[in-house]
Amino acid sequence: MMGKLSFLFCLGLALTLSLGNALELQPEPDYGPVAYEFHWSVNDPHTGDIKSQKEVRKDDKVEGVYELIDSDGYRRIVQYKADDHNGFEAIVHREPTDIKIPQPEAPKKLIAAKLVAAPLVHYAAPKALIKQELSPESYMPAMDTLF
Repeated sequence: MMGKLSFLFCLGLALTLSLGNALELQPEPDYGPVAYEFHWSVNDPHTGDIKSQKEVRKDDKVEGVYELIDSDGYRRIVQYKADDHNGFEAIVHREPTDIKIPQPEAPKKLIAAKLVAAPLVHYAAPKALIKQELSPESYMPAMDTLF
C-alpha cells in the first residue's frame, strides 16, 4: 500500500515539474509614468452645500486641495501631498466666512400630562375550605334514568 502511494506521489511530482517548464512567464507590462489631474465643485445655495476638490498626480507624487463649509460657517481648506519619501502630509486652514448657517430651532417645552394613580384594588384572602369526609353509608349511587 505504501509503495502505491509513493508511486502516485512521484508521478504527480513529475507531472507538475514537467508542466512548470512548459509555461513561460511573461514579464509584467510597463505602462509608463502615471499622470492625471481632476477637479470638481458643488455650490448649492438651496441646501448650503459648498465644497470643491482638485488633485494632480505625476508618477508617485500626489498633490491636492479640498475646501468645504463646516457646520459652524467656517471654510475648511485642506492642502495635502503624498510621495514615497514623506508619506501623506496634510495642512488644514480654517477661515471665517459671511455665510450664515441656519441653526435648528430649540424644541418647544413639552408639558407632561398629570399622572393620576389608579385606585388600589384590595383582594380578599380565599376562605378556607372545610374538608368533608364521605362515608360509604352517606354515598348513594346515581340512579340510571331512561327517558
